[in-house]
Amino acid sequence: MATVLRTYEPQFWDRFYLPALVQGLMITFSRIFVRKETIQYPERKHVPLEGYRGLHRLNKHPGGRIKCVACEMCATTCPSKAITIEPSAATWDEGAERYPVKFEIDLLRCIFCGFCEIACPEDAIQLTEIYDFSSYSRENLIIDKEGLLKVYDVTSKGNVYQRQNRGEKVEIPISL
Repeated sequence: MATVLRTYEPQFWDRFYLPALVQGLMITFSRIFVRKETIQYPERKHVPLEGYRGLHRLNKHPGGRIKCVACEMCATTCPSKAITIEPSAATWDEGAERYPVKFEIDLLRCIFCGFCEIACPEDAIQLTEIYDFSSYSRENLIIDKEGLLKVYDVTSKGNVYQRQNRGEKVEIPISL
C-alpha cells in the first residue's frame, strides 16, 4: 500500500515576489555583522577537516614494501575509470604473490569519490588532505606509482598543511 505525501502548496503571499525578496535580504543583512576569518593563502594554508578526500597515496608496510597486491579492485570500482594497474608476479618469497608494475591515476578523470579506498582489501590506497595541485599540461596530472609513494612519504608524518602553517618546509611531490 502506497503512502501519500503532502506536497507543498503555495500560500497567498508566496505568489508575490516581494516577500521572498525581503526574506532573502534579511538573511543577507543578518550575516553582515558576523566576524569573518580571512586566510592569507600563500603564507597560511587552509587545513581541511578530517575525512577530506584529496590527492591519493599508496601505503607501505612498515618494512617499506608496497601494500598493493594488484587485485585491481580499486580500478574496477572506480566510476570514472581513472585508475590503471598492470600486475606482475612478486619477486619476494613471503607475503603477496603479486604487485603492481604500473599503477597510474588520472587526476583529471578522478572524481575523488573514495570508492577506491573503500574497495581496497589491503588498505593500500588512501585519499589524503592535499588539495593544491594544478598544472598547465594534462601529462603532469597523471600520477604514477612512484609519485603515489612520494605522497605517502610526505603525508605519513601528519597533516601537510598543519606542518606548513607551523613553519616546516614541506613540498608536495607532484612536479607541476
